[in-house]
Amino acid sequence: MSRHTFSTRIVHAGLAITIIANLALSLVMQGPHRDRPGDWLFATHQYVGLAALIFAFAFWSVMMVRNHGTDRGALFPWLVSDRRSALLNDLRAHISALRKLRLPGYHDHNPLASAVHGLGLLLMTAMAVTGSVYFAASWFGAQTATAVGWDLEIHSLLANLVWAYLIGHAGLALIHHYSQNLSLTEMWSLAPNKPIESK
Repeated sequence: MSRHTFSTRIVHAGLAITIIANLALSLVMQGPHRDRPGDWLFATHQYVGLAALIFAFAFWSVMMVRNHGTDRGALFPWLVSDRRSALLNDLRAHISALRKLRLPGYHDHNPLASAVHGLGLLLMTAMAVTGSVYFAASWFGAQTATAVGWDLEIHSLLANLVWAYLIGHAGLALIHHYSQNLSLTEMWSLAPNKPIESK
């Protein structure tokens, strides 16, 4: 029995797969340069990016309408003093555990984990949006695409943050999985059920 709703697992898988695919494509593709268009891998990167945008907005939609799971306020605790205090206390507890070379405890509605998940969703959405803006501008010609060059700079900067988030997020999930704090099948199973949601 997964703690995550089926719809949450589907949009999480779709967003994760499209983001990972695009990060991999970014390592080998040839982007446009002056009068030279990008190669077919760059074109694939753009279309996979549009799919990532769809999954990102689907994730936001699922999060807004679902009845189970982490409270939306826990994902974005920055403007509420009580939530900020809980986040800081949880951060201190994590630091204390790490200083003792212990793995911090894992709980379904951990304030730090929830806030990090919220930041991750914001980051992936921003990455997909900036890539899609450049894609849309390129349809109007090279001059329009050049005019939104600032957007491509932001997209490239965000890519570095996405790499860091992906490595950290996946790495901690594997650590918790193998330390038996959680099972990856709770998020990566596609079997429909009536879950007890956590994320």
